[in-house]
Order: sequence, then structure tokens, then C-alpha cells
Amino acid sequence: MHILSFPEAATPPELRLQMREIQEQAWPSAPGSVAPPDAPAHDPALRPLSMLLVDDGTVLAALDILSKDVVHAGGRFAAGGLSTVVTRRETRGRGHGRRLVAAARETMIARKLDLGLFTCDGPLQTFYESAGWRILPGAVLIGGTPHEPFPSDQAGFEKVTMADFFSSVARQAEASFHGSRIELYPGEIDKLW
Repeated sequence: MHILSFPEAATPPELRLQMREIQEQAWPSAPGSVAPPDAPAHDPALRPLSMLLVDDGTVLAALDILSKDVVHAGGRFAAGGLSTVVTRRETRGRGHGRRLVAAARETMIARKLDLGLFTCDGPLQTFYESAGWRILPGAVLIGGTPHEPFPSDQAGFEKVTMADFFSSVARQAEASFHGSRIELYPGEIDKLW
């Protein structure tokens, strides 16, 4: 069992097909709207990096790291976030997702990002905490675009914001992120990552 990483567009077709299959298990598309396996799932401007936990050619878990600069409280930070975190249905509960999410955190550190932040459904908070992430109290990510914002605290969304502060600059600014509205603005494709 090993972890493979590829820029999204360079993910080998057989692995990308398996990623799409397990994403469809978790988030079924409307009938007739399934994208072809070679179609990008993310905005290329976010430099998507696909990470896969593979055992003997089978993708057990997958996720994407998206990255961009974020301006917050007068500072500019290289930020990354988790997107499309999924584990193959028949292998859930064996720690595969946790292993991959923890590896993604280490990958963000190795890529010299200042911080990682993303939203998840409230019941998944403890899962992400078990992989090294922390809740960012009271923080709201503002996705979408400045003209069409997509806040993580919209009615019925029930998201919490998870984060970690990797660089000394980010750690010094950490308090400014607590209880704040963070203008992520990843665009129209990845409204929130």
C-alpha cells in the first residue's frame, strides 16, 4: 500500500477512472451528467494535486489539494485546502482516509504553504482532528467569487472550518483567523475546496 501524488491533469487514466468511481459512490451525479474521467474536476488556477492511496493497483482513498494565495488581515498567505476526500465504500473504517488526510497535511508543509484550511461537515470534525487538523473556532470561509460569494455559514450548509498553521508568519497571524470571515474566493468551479 502506498501513496501516489500527481498534478490532477497528469494522473494516469486508470487511476483517475477509479478516483471518479469512488467519488460517484460518495456524491452521485445527476443522471446523464457524469463527466468523462479525463475532464478536470478543479480549476487549474488552483494547482490541483491529486493524492491517492493505492494497494495493488486499486485506489482505496483519494483527495485533492488545492492551493492559492489568500489575503487576510493585511497579510498574504500561501494556502492549501483539501477537496473531494473520499474512501472506497467497501474499505471504509480501516484508517485509509485518515492516513491519506494526514499525508496531505505533510505534503502541504513540504510544499512550504503557510497554512491549510478547508471546510467539512460538522460530524467529520473528529475524523480530521485525528489526522492532525484543528478546528478554526468561529471561522467562515467565503468561497465563490467577490461578485458571487459562497459562504460556508449559509443556511442549511452545516460546515465547520478546519485549519493548521505551518509557517512562522501564519502562526503569528493565527489569532486573526479565529472568528473571522476568510475571503478564499477559489472561483466558480471550486466554490469551496
